[in-house]
Amino acid sequence: MSDKASAERFGEVVLPHLADALALARWLTGNVDDAEDVVQEACLKAHKGLASYAGGNARAWLLTIVRNESYAWLARNHPRRIVAIGDLADLDALGACAETGADTPEATLIAKADAAALEAAVTLLPHPFREVVVLRDINDLSYREIAAMLHVPLGTVMSRLSRARRLLISELGNNR
Repeated sequence: MSDKASAERFGEVVLPHLADALALARWLTGNVDDAEDVVQEACLKAHKGLASYAGGNARAWLLTIVRNESYAWLARNHPRRIVAIGDLADLDALGACAETGADTPEATLIAKADAAALEAAVTLLPHPFREVVVLRDINDLSYREIAAMLHVPLGTVMSRLSRARRLLISELGNNR
């Protein structure tokens, strides 16, 4: 593949999903700076692997690379660290877009409080549960895509997601 064709293919397959890649890396590494390093490495690996990319869901393909690179990066740089997550600023933006009512100061304050409570609840989830919640509810991957990414049966994804949601509901209910 020529350099020009490779650059065009990279632009078509990888670039549209960089925001999702950065968000996933941020959730897995715990901060934006580390996430940027991970995404940079993942992009290099994706560029090298473009020739073998056979099509399909490019977003899931890139997020799989980001996930694997995140864990490799964590193993190299923080082998004993418990993975924490960053803020939910992306969810604030999504919530603002989804609102149908008028933006009042009270509604904005409630939305920020809800986002902070959700962030805290997601942070408390055990890592396997947090991972499926982020992949499904934030990155909107299908159960099959998550199962393939995590190399687990479809039923495991479904049970982890169900349990994670129950834990979130319980934690959010306890804070009210």
